[in-house]
Amino acid sequence: MLRTTIFMITLLTVATAAHAAPQILTLEQALSIALEKSREVARAGEYGKSVQGRYIEERAAALPQISLNSAYTASEDRGMPIQFGGGMKQYDSSLGLSFSQPLYTWGKIGAAIKAAEIGLQTSDEQMKLARQVTRRDVTIAFTNLLLAKELLRVANEEMEQKKRHHDESRNRFAAGVATDYDILAAEVAVENAVPAQIRAENQLKISKERLRFNLAVDYDVDAIGELAPKVETGKPFADALKQALDKRPELKDLNHRIGIYGQLVEIASAENKPRIDMKGSGGWHRLEMGDMRSSGALWNVGVFLSFPFFDGMRSDGKVMQAKSDLASKEIEKRQLVDSIRLQVETSLNDLREAGEIYQALSGTVRQAEKLLSMAEKGFEFGVKIRLEVEDAQTNLLKARVNRAKAAADYLMAKANLDWAMGGIGE
Repeated sequence: MLRTTIFMITLLTVATAAHAAPQILTLEQALSIALEKSREVARAGEYGKSVQGRYIEERAAALPQISLNSAYTASEDRGMPIQFGGGMKQYDSSLGLSFSQPLYTWGKIGAAIKAAEIGLQTSDEQMKLARQVTRRDVTIAFTNLLLAKELLRVANEEMEQKKRHHDESRNRFAAGVATDYDILAAEVAVENAVPAQIRAENQLKISKERLRFNLAVDYDVDAIGELAPKVETGKPFADALKQALDKRPELKDLNHRIGIYGQLVEIASAENKPRIDMKGSGGWHRLEMGDMRSSGALWNVGVFLSFPFFDGMRSDGKVMQAKSDLASKEIEKRQLVDSIRLQVETSLNDLREAGEIYQALSGTVRQAEKLLSMAEKGFEFGVKIRLEVEDAQTNLLKARVNRAKAAADYLMAKANLDWAMGGIGE
């Protein structure tokens, strides 16, 4: 019984640990999950359904409106003369269809349908925008997680080095070639390395949670990859800007919306204009009054003109509002173009800066590692002092941290530039 209990506890522990283990992802896997789970993409999909419904609604205005009508009434009027049925109960029943069909609306219905058709195109751009933003955010979060893992690795290596030097100081003190000062200095160095290690561990936890948030998943995740970018020069500003103005979904979406607002001006202008409708009905009618009964078919059809030539200038107010909204969208477009220009220029500069820094640091780490090895050997043989070893350690730490940050900065700048040019994921 005891063995069975121990076995079940062990099995449960292993299963729980396996369940709690984070899912390790490559960048491609993370992007695939994000595009499937992203709430931004899901919201864009719902927006597409909404504009599809709006198009169906506006298109319905051009189609016949048909309804089924039925009625049954019972009445008695004692105030009516007897010869006209006074004092007798009357039963009136009817069943029929009625219809209405717009024939001419001064372009109002056509403009509404066209605006709805343009709205369908905005849904495509909204979906592209959501997917591109998701790709950018996931790429940046993934890169930040790789950076956090690298910084923690460097912090752990620094701690191991300082502990090793502390042990060496104790050995040298035991051999009579070091003093209490050397041991105390080594202990202080170990303690000073603890805050950086704690910060690195906390940053790693935050980075994992941020990636999980961007993936919109409810399980723990981790990243696998290298901070070793292939540095590229990037496009000339003019070419990058041209591509951005051609491909940015926000700009395409805004152009579509300007088209919609142009149609809204047409709709508002038609409010006080003539319109012609055809209306009609047909069905069956039955009337009972005393001993008299009558029933038969009935129908009517007609063409109706309505011309609200004066509505208290309500239509003029609607036109003024629609034109102002259209002008506001034009201003918004110019503002967006300027913003895109700034984004492209900033992203290009960030990419060049990060690339140059990363290339400049490519050999620094190797040199710093060599200097530290030489300093440690010299300290071991008594030809170097502890200050020189600590300087070499500090230089190596800075070189590794700077290289990792430069690599991450370059990868994130590349993602931002691809997004700014509207080509991320292509």
